[in-house]
Amino acid sequence: MTKIIALTNQKGGVGKTTTAVNLAASLAALDRRVLLVDLDPQGHATMGSGVDKHSLEASVLDVLLDGRKAAEVILDCPAAGFALLPGNGDLTAAEVELLDREEGRERCLVEALDDIATEYDVVLIDCPPSLNMLTVNALTAAHGVLIPLQCEFYAMEGLSALLDTVEQIKDSVNADLEIFGILRTMFDSRNSLTRDVSKQLRDYFGDALLKTTIPRNIRVAEAPSHGLPVTKYARFSRGSQAHRVLAKELIRRLSL
Repeated sequence: MTKIIALTNQKGGVGKTTTAVNLAASLAALDRRVLLVDLDPQGHATMGSGVDKHSLEASVLDVLLDGRKAAEVILDCPAAGFALLPGNGDLTAAEVELLDREEGRERCLVEALDDIATEYDVVLIDCPPSLNMLTVNALTAAHGVLIPLQCEFYAMEGLSALLDTVEQIKDSVNADLEIFGILRTMFDSRNSLTRDVSKQLRDYFGDALLKTTIPRNIRVAEAPSHGLPVTKYARFSRGSQAHRVLAKELIRRLSL
């Protein structure tokens, strides 16, 4: 059965898009059929997959608002190893138009994915760094949430707000929504604050905290400028290896 996973955190700069792209590539390298949906107006997941967001003939916006079939818009990214439903700055308009709709505004992505989701083992949705209608659409469509989190002072506060939103979505439109895991990113075990926050997360969330951590790594930061996941750009780097371990942990955890 296809698993639809929303990667979300309303706090920017936590490695959400980096995780989305590199997890997609790592799962694909393990023979999973993967679709990455770029629902962030910044379009960074699109660029990181080797696609120029400025020259798109169609994007996820056309699927959400104009009735285009997702299959007509999905691009193959052979260098990255997965399929992409691309996004760019045009998505900013989607937020306004979705808010103006009186009915079904939170289910546009559900309907868009209905026809094609079963063609993939995993659908990863890169959400915007805010709790807006695009994020609500992602959470309504998803089976579960993967939360990238940097171990810093405000991490717990931001996570609490996100979990409240997840509960609201469960109560209103998606009763089956789960927390698939909390992922520690930009991890530096030498840092005492990192260790302290990590312990708080482990004590509070238990098994929801993934064992895998993603370290700070220059190769991970360089890869997007080459339009490649780090698993292709620097295969043997620490960052690449960490994302492969993450993919294997999720395969075991979610029976992917």
